[in-house]
Amino acid sequence: MAKESTFKNMVIVLGLICLICSALLAVVYSVTEDPIADALIAKTNDAISQVLPEYDNMPGEESSLVEVNGQKYVVYTARKGESITGYAVESKAAGFGGELKLMVGFDAATGDIYNVYVISHSETPGLGAKISDNSPGNFKEQFKGFNPAEKVLKVHQEGGDVDAITASTITSKAFTSAVSSAYDVYRQLKGDSADGVTSATQTNIGGGNDE
Repeated sequence: MAKESTFKNMVIVLGLICLICSALLAVVYSVTEDPIADALIAKTNDAISQVLPEYDNMPGEESSLVEVNGQKYVVYTARKGESITGYAVESKAAGFGGELKLMVGFDAATGDIYNVYVISHSETPGLGAKISDNSPGNFKEQFKGFNPAEKVLKVHQEGGDVDAITASTITSKAFTSAVSSAYDVYRQLKGDSADGVTSATQTNIGGGNDE
């Protein structure tokens, strides 16, 4: 009888502990939900501001969902007066260490890449992580002013015009691929669906160690 009583007490105590933990998690979530959402919005707006030409609207509040070849991309439109000055496209690819996510900005008139911002990545420090380096002569810098209609948006190893990061070929290819996908979105927005850019729709929404 004593054993049965002890077992019941253990079940009751464990149940109470679970209820208390659940309540604490709910409180923590409610407290942190808004700050986390605000931080995400701030990071997105920062990325947008760094990859677009001059604008006087709020691109972060003028977004659309574009589907190209079965993949969906969020696009932010920059305007100055009545004219569209640029598009910022969220794009991603599988890198060496996991998914890398970029914000790629285009000049609306020329199709030139205005700038690229690394939103997130899991690449190796000192190697693939150099994609987020902002020092002079960094990997990303070569994409500024790059026009994919005039140059080949692939790394040199694949016959393109992009210099890969030393010992980080996989990361460099993934980065370039994400930029290329963003360019496909830009082309769709401009009404050019050639070269395999198909089935697109738009919806408004408010080696060795070589990587």
